[in-house]
Amino acid sequence: MPHIGNLIGSELSADVFARYLRVRGEDVVFVSGSDEHGTPIEVEATKRGVDPKVLTDEVHEKVVDVFSRFNISFDIYTRTHNPIHISFCQSFFKRIYDNGYIFERDVDQLYCGSCGRFLPDRFVLGTCPHCGYASARGDQCESCGKVLDPLELVSPICAICGSTPEIKATRHWFFDLPRLTEPLKAWISANQHMPERVKAFTLSWIEEGLRPRAVTRDNRWGIPAPFPGAAGKTIYVWLEAVLGYISATVELGERLGRPGLWEDYWLDRECRTIFFIGKDNIPFHTIILPALLLAHGDRFVLPWSVSATEYLTYEGQKFSKSKRIGIWLDEALEILPSDYWRYYLVKMRPETADTSFKWSDFASTINSDLNDDVGNFVHRVLTFIYQFLDGVVPQPRILDEADRRLLGKVAETLRSIDSLMLEVREKQALHELVDLVREGNSYLNLKEPWKSYRTAPEQAATTLYVAVQAVGALSIMLDAFLPEAAYRLRGMLRLPSNVSGALKSLGGEFLAPGTRIERPEPLFKKVSERELLEKRVRLAPA
Repeated sequence: MPHIGNLIGSELSADVFARYLRVRGEDVVFVSGSDEHGTPIEVEATKRGVDPKVLTDEVHEKVVDVFSRFNISFDIYTRTHNPIHISFCQSFFKRIYDNGYIFERDVDQLYCGSCGRFLPDRFVLGTCPHCGYASARGDQCESCGKVLDPLELVSPICAICGSTPEIKATRHWFFDLPRLTEPLKAWISANQHMPERVKAFTLSWIEEGLRPRAVTRDNRWGIPAPFPGAAGKTIYVWLEAVLGYISATVELGERLGRPGLWEDYWLDRECRTIFFIGKDNIPFHTIILPALLLAHGDRFVLPWSVSATEYLTYEGQKFSKSKRIGIWLDEALEILPSDYWRYYLVKMRPETADTSFKWSDFASTINSDLNDDVGNFVHRVLTFIYQFLDGVVPQPRILDEADRRLLGKVAETLRSIDSLMLEVREKQALHELVDLVREGNSYLNLKEPWKSYRTAPEQAATTLYVAVQAVGALSIMLDAFLPEAAYRLRGMLRLPSNVSGALKSLGGEFLAPGTRIERPEPLFKKVSERELLEKRVRLAPA
């Protein structure tokens, strides 16, 4: 089960962006899926004595459910253990092989005589040679974070049976990544849309010297390698998984009865592909994926941009399920509805530096931003209209400077958010939206329509007309960030529930005079840190 750091690093950030592009009227396909062929799955399945497919079926179903409950608006969320992906990858890698970018050679690898198998990464445990941690895995040390090779471990043992493995030679197939050094360097250097941090990281990798990457593994669980003489080998998960973006689009086209759909997005030079990942996955998206596409042939569009977040930590510590450090998505939804999490995670999105989740800050942010600012502004405006004006948006009269300033702020906010979102600066865009709300609250405090509706009803009517235009703008712009609240708000305003293309048709008015609103209801509620922590404790396993 993913944790909240995983969510903001990829799916939530991508969802906010995709939702905004749809509001903008863009042609968008939002794809992702479960990477099912990694060694952790096979190790766990082996320990349980079940087929890996049984385990992936169980995990995939849970992940699909939790993403749905977080309102992640995938056009397709698929899985890598499906016939379309398997066939696509085998055909793709066979083409690369035929193009001369894959070669074979013998390498040393740990072999467990008791289990009768070679032991790739997670199948090996041992002592970390860097920090001395006694339970390091064969791919990475959980304690110091160093990336490892199983042969580097001190006193290695088989993760399944605990016996000491021996070193034996085995044949593997390798992707000739160094041959693509210059094309990759030219592409990333010329890419004006790639974030500078991502570009610098990628160029540094290239300058250090690219090395051949193993394409095959001795895993029993995975996609069978399509190369001559490679019977019993599977394709390394991190090379086939990045092709899942393309195969998912192929699968979407098949589902829609449009088998050529994928070509519109992966072969059209006008299409922009944007990836949302954590920083640890940068090389797979800026080196491995584009290299594979180049090796296949000059047909596929290369990544237009890669939005990579830094790490979200938990109260200053690294997430760890075994140590119960962090918050997993299923338990998060047992504590509060998804909009609360979505808001806080986007506001805290670690775009330039690691950021720590803190319960105290989470509670205070909900209370101040969502309840006191956004919720209060919306409820004040709609309640005044419902109580003072029989629920009908009034006809404005003469606009004064304060009226024009707030209407100007609405237009300015829309322009600013548009610019920020197209640069994938989601945290700053959300800040602009809340800033509009705060100015709206200040406007109401200045105008005091609860007083003027008795002494100067035309002035009160103008005030509420102006204020409800800001509420109307919120009902559209909030969709990217808080889809449930935005949906409920549009219901109260009797606006269409579907906001796709809404920004294309906007004039200067969001709600016309004479529009009748529904009885307003609060969008959010206050919480206490103690209440949140008590809920989490109740969710803790016995």
